[in-house]
Amino acid sequence: MKERLKKQKKFILEIDKMKTIYRQTHIRGYERQENDAEHSWHLALMAFLLSEYANEEVDVLHVMKMVLIHDLVEIDAGDTYAYDAAGNATKREREEKAADRIFGILPQDQGKEIRQLWEEFEKGETPEAKFAHVLDNFQPLTLNDDNDGRDWKCHQVKKSQILKRNENTPQGSRDIWECMEELIEKNVREGNIIEDC
Repeated sequence: MKERLKKQKKFILEIDKMKTIYRQTHIRGYERQENDAEHSWHLALMAFLLSEYANEEVDVLHVMKMVLIHDLVEIDAGDTYAYDAAGNATKREREEKAADRIFGILPQDQGKEIRQLWEEFEKGETPEAKFAHVLDNFQPLTLNDDNDGRDWKCHQVKKSQILKRNENTPQGSRDIWECMEELIEKNVREGNIIEDC
């Protein structure tokens, strides 16, 4: 087998581990927690379906690539819950180390390309990265809403925490943010999210 293909095959097998990284968000119907692979697939499809709502024109394929790889680092770093202050304090360090190892499995050119996509997502500055972040925040919010806010209730999530997490969401899509605001307010009224602001 060619050395390049051998490295690509090793990477493909390594990223299969995403199917075993479970998130705090539950799938629709609340039967079980969603895994990272499902989350990434969902975001990629949303990128295609919802790109018309991006504030700026975006390269949809670029957004799709970004959301497909954005959580690969969680194979080593684990999923850090959005509202876990202690976990988020060490998240960047854990994810940098994971990125070095996981992306380093690939041939150098592909490893570099995926690392650049991941860094672009993390910085959240390009139109594509801003929109990718919108999707990354919108997807779990819609699942939480559809599941009667059970994950929010379980973790005693406050409205201020959700607003802080989404402070840049309107930069990627004002339309989707308006929808998210409606869902947040609905869940505050229903007692699923703690009103603290």
